Amino acid sequence: MGGPFWQWFQEPDTLRLVLGIALAFSLGFVLGIWWKTISRGGGERSAGKGDSAFLKGVQYILSNDHDQAIEQFTKSVQVDSESVETYVALGNLYRSKGDIGRAIRIRQSIILRPNIDPQIKLSALFDLGVDYRKGGFFKRALETFQKVTEKDPSNVQTLEEIERIYEEMKDWENAYRTRLKISRLAKGNHAHILAHHLVETGKALVEEDDFAGARPFFTRALSTDPGCIDAYLHLGDLHFQKGEFKKAIQQWKRIGEYMPQFTFLAYRRLEGAYAKMKNLKPVEAFLRECVQAHPDAFTHVALARYLHNEMDVDGALQELESALKLAPTFWEARRLKGEILLSHGKNEEALQSYQDLIEHLHVPYLRFQCSQCGYEPVDLQWQCPQCKQWDTTDLVHSADAVSSESPPSHTAIPALEEQNGGA
Repeated sequence: MGGPFWQWFQEPDTLRLVLGIALAFSLGFVLGIWWKTISRGGGERSAGKGDSAFLKGVQYILSNDHDQAIEQFTKSVQVDSESVETYVALGNLYRSKGDIGRAIRIRQSIILRPNIDPQIKLSALFDLGVDYRKGGFFKRALETFQKVTEKDPSNVQTLEEIERIYEEMKDWENAYRTRLKISRLAKGNHAHILAHHLVETGKALVEEDDFAGARPFFTRALSTDPGCIDAYLHLGDLHFQKGEFKKAIQQWKRIGEYMPQFTFLAYRRLEGAYAKMKNLKPVEAFLRECVQAHPDAFTHVALARYLHNEMDVDGALQELESALKLAPTFWEARRLKGEILLSHGKNEEALQSYQDLIEHLHVPYLRFQCSQCGYEPVDLQWQCPQCKQWDTTDLVHSADAVSSESPPSHTAIPALEEQNGGA
């Protein structure tokens, strides 16, 4: 994961700010200002001062000193109040500092200027929409972006902003429709995003106890993207609630086919389904298959717990040792090892296990990280909370980060957790 500056640099607004100002302004607009300088009569001296302040402002932006950049750009507009480009730069800077009100006023003043170039006005209108979104004024932001799309229907960037607002408003159906428009205009993989929008619509219906209405959205999500793990989880949950245990198991097992690293999300669910069928033996076969195909510390611990419940103490301890070889700091494995040893009178060995456990209590036993921006959410998020990209968060594989016993709370509907004894 990069440092704070790298995370700041990767933000879309920052990229637009740095690249737009540093390249477009310093090359194009500065030349434009220079041309205006030599074409005006008697204004050479003052325009030169404005140019100097503008260039200093650009330099301060590149060094990430926004306060000094604002000071220099303010000096520049005091010398040349007709320079729209400098006002645009000021608006972006105020937005980056969180002064949304001032940024909005600057955009509005640009839009209201008479005889302004239509393209500049449209760009200012787009920036105004971003300001509204940043300030949480979603309705105004939508209205503003829709005005932009009326004049430029093929503007993908504007459609992405609209989609993002719908996502933040949890209006998943409109987010889905907007992504469909984007998919017709831009190349790339859109299926996984469309699938997530459908799943989120289904999850919202589940929260309203409309299980029949939710199911078609989960199935459509899988038709759109067969690798949508969240859809398998929740479609299986619906089958479980209806007592269709075999169908639920079928859905959950498919997770391992597409993304073995997320199979741990299905372990407790499968255990609950097989328990309802009064036949836990398939759980052992499935876990052993997972250990062979995709060995990780969590799978060994899950198998150890199963073997202990089946009174195979030696087998359980062996699996725990395998887990600790893969991830020495996996304190959940040490805790279970201590419990097993204590339950069989091996107090000294249990004490040693618990001493090791205490040393590793500060280590997170389940860590995730976004491959796009480096953000580390506290639990698994299909959409990164920071960069808003879908399917970029994964388990962190290292000696200090291993899988957990239990799936994150949001991956199972509450009724299922209760039936599974707290998955």
